[in-house]
Amino acid sequence: MFKIICTVFALLIIIGLWVILYDTHHFVIRRYPFSSEKIKKPVKLVMLSDLHNYQYGKDNAQLLAAIEKEVPDAVVLAGDMITAGKKEKFEKTVEFLKKIKDKYPLYYAYGNHEQKIKLYTDRYGDLGERYEKALLEAGIMPLCNAHVSLPEWGITVYGLEIGHEYFQRFKTKPFPDAYLESLIGEKDKDSFGVLLAHNPEYFPEYAEWGADLVLSGHVHGGIVRLPFLGGVISPAIRLFPKYDGGLFFEKESHMVLGRGIGTHSPNVRMFNPGELVVIELSPDRE
Repeated sequence: MFKIICTVFALLIIIGLWVILYDTHHFVIRRYPFSSEKIKKPVKLVMLSDLHNYQYGKDNAQLLAAIEKEVPDAVVLAGDMITAGKKEKFEKTVEFLKKIKDKYPLYYAYGNHEQKIKLYTDRYGDLGERYEKALLEAGIMPLCNAHVSLPEWGITVYGLEIGHEYFQRFKTKPFPDAYLESLIGEKDKDSFGVLLAHNPEYFPEYAEWGADLVLSGHVHGGIVRLPFLGGVISPAIRLFPKYDGGLFFEKESHMVLGRGIGTHSPNVRMFNPGELVVIELSPDRE
């Protein structure tokens, strides 16, 4: 009996290690359709979040091919394309983003990692300055508390950058009154508002602001996912977070929380492959 138990245990370990290896080097495509009377014509968006300098094949050829196969009208980035770290190299990521920008309109909102390298120069030196310079040279202008109107589609894309103090561990710090308005102004009520907001914990506040569709990341799907329980842990060190990945509803708003396409610290995924998100928007004819 002891030998049987040991054999079963060893097999489970081997299977678990295989799943981790597979999921950490594999991504899937998930699709979400939405319709609204505000949308003027069909639009396909591809969303990436939490790339963290990860590479799928040489020069990210596999990921680029998957994006090109979708033939999107635009690509949106919901933050953390790089990882904050003195020894991190961002050049290949910028080259990858430039290839996307050369083919499609690209809308990029920062996550907490891009924000950290800007704020904490004592820790990261001139990494933030060099990264932003490289983006500008590639023709990429991030939407940092800014928006772009796309009237032919009836859409406005907002890029939100909340203060770094709102990425706390163990607890969620409340926003002060009218905080979102102070950052990105009032939402245009006549257009379909797509809010790129890296931190999903504030989805109720985004909904209250008036976002029609929130696109978030940050949580990496909970790193490990368990049947019926979902993601195990969030970056805020919360077990089984409410917002772990997928589709959520609040008032008149929807949120698509991407599970991230890359990994970092720990570089592990289990029952939780990387995710390329496809958003299909269409006019509501009813």
